Amino acid sequence: MKIIILLIIFFIFGALFIISNNNLTFIEDKNINLFFDLYLNWFNQLYLNLFSITGEAVKLNWFPINSS
Repeated sequence: MKIIILLIIFFIFGALFIISNNNLTFIEDKNINLFFDLYLNWFNQLYLNLFSITGEAVKLNWFPINSS
């Protein structure tokens, strides 16, 4: 349950950073559409980075080196 709450907080902070960095106000419809485009791009990039990190971690040699 704690992990779900932390993930929700992480995604909310991500949304707030997108709003503040792009000076978006939700009064205009174009800003709402721009926010969703930016948020989905950020989420997609997050997924691709996680995919890349996982791929690199799998390639590592995880077995101990024998000194014999």
